[in-house]
Amino acid sequence: MTTSTIVDIWPILKNWTTGRTPTPEQWRRLIQWELADQRRARAWGITSTTIESKLQQRAQLLKMLADSPVDLPVPNTNFSSLIPLLWRLWLPLALWLVETKQTLDRPLIQGILGGQGVGKTTLTRSLGLILRRLGYRTVSLSIDDLYKSYRDRCELRKQDPRLIWRGPPGTHDIDLGLQTLQHLRQPTPGQAISIPRFDKSAHSGEGDRTDPEMVSDIDIVLFEGWFVGTRPIDPTLFASAPAPIETEHDRQFARDMNQGLNAYLPLWNLLDRLILLYPQDYRLCQRWRQQAEKAMKATGRAGMSNEAIDEFVEYFWKALHPTLFIDPLLTNPEVVDLVIEIRPDHNPANVYSPE
Repeated sequence: MTTSTIVDIWPILKNWTTGRTPTPEQWRRLIQWELADQRRARAWGITSTTIESKLQQRAQLLKMLADSPVDLPVPNTNFSSLIPLLWRLWLPLALWLVETKQTLDRPLIQGILGGQGVGKTTLTRSLGLILRRLGYRTVSLSIDDLYKSYRDRCELRKQDPRLIWRGPPGTHDIDLGLQTLQHLRQPTPGQAISIPRFDKSAHSGEGDRTDPEMVSDIDIVLFEGWFVGTRPIDPTLFASAPAPIETEHDRQFARDMNQGLNAYLPLWNLLDRLILLYPQDYRLCQRWRQQAEKAMKATGRAGMSNEAIDEFVEYFWKALHPTLFIDPLLTNPEVVDLVIEIRPDHNPANVYSPE
């Protein structure tokens, strides 16, 4: 059997959005493409008996968006060009979240783990728009929104000069995160919930808390961050840690950050599920950050040099190295429910559940 590609089925999907339903042969090709990747099919709950209803459901959502498009956060694109991404990831993922939510009698707390530049913000914004079209109210919360205040971080830096940038374990207000997620998880009827927000531009880029967002009647919470859900590892692993953890000073910093993760475990315990956005090479984060800075400079705003970006990204690798903390999660179904591999061009590659 010849395996269809997303390019092969794109015209079928495009026609479907205009009301031209697939012919029996086109339907066979759609089913063939969907079942060709068994790991992806299992992740979406697709079997030979459920595939027709699953694809019909996805197609109805695709046509709904085509008939009344939402402003998806992908610049310089039209709806037609987004159909492949919608079909293979965003739509089945939105429906996957809905199915999970329907098993609960309270809001779903969905964790999203991914490194810098991997696409967490684009994914959460897109899912929020699609889920809203399905009638579900969502709110996005970033681990960045839980940073300690500027004043508290200045005091923290005096105590530990190694915390030169916000981001690593220890720079967040965990109690604020617990309070926020607990209120979202078990809301009081008729009472608005305060969602903390952080302004990264305050204090010349040091950042500080800003006015919270008030929400109510939330169905799905999308909680994302660069180490959301990560667990402490065996500290003896740092004796042979990969670069840029090279000196004894680096290794001690890594050990201390590893120990600091213990304080975040009560926060992770409030997650119902965890999605891992996994770059095919973790070093892509440097390239993506450089591309983002270049785009920002093109608009006339100030940005970091490539050397400064490399130092910044490597600082985070020294704190929680992806090889040590993220790679083991690819095969850990007790922590991660869904893995979405990301190609260098930011498009999704493999999608699967750890086994």
